[in-house]
Amino acid sequence: MTDLTGAVWRKSTRSGGNGGNCVEVATNLPGVVAVRDSKSTEGPVLRFEPGTWLLFAAAVKRPGLPRI
Repeated sequence: MTDLTGAVWRKSTRSGGNGGNCVEVATNLPGVVAVRDSKSTEGPVLRFEPGTWLLFAAAVKRPGLPRI
């Protein structure tokens, strides 16, 4: 498992003023993209391979994706 020491966490610029209900992403670690809940920074972290994360990010930006 990848050590997350040194992770630089950031929120989307689109998270706005929604009361902190968003995710944070760290993309500065070699070989991993880490994702966590901004309300529970000590909680669990999802880890993705960078290529998988790029495919996911591209898919959610694609026009026509149903919004919940």
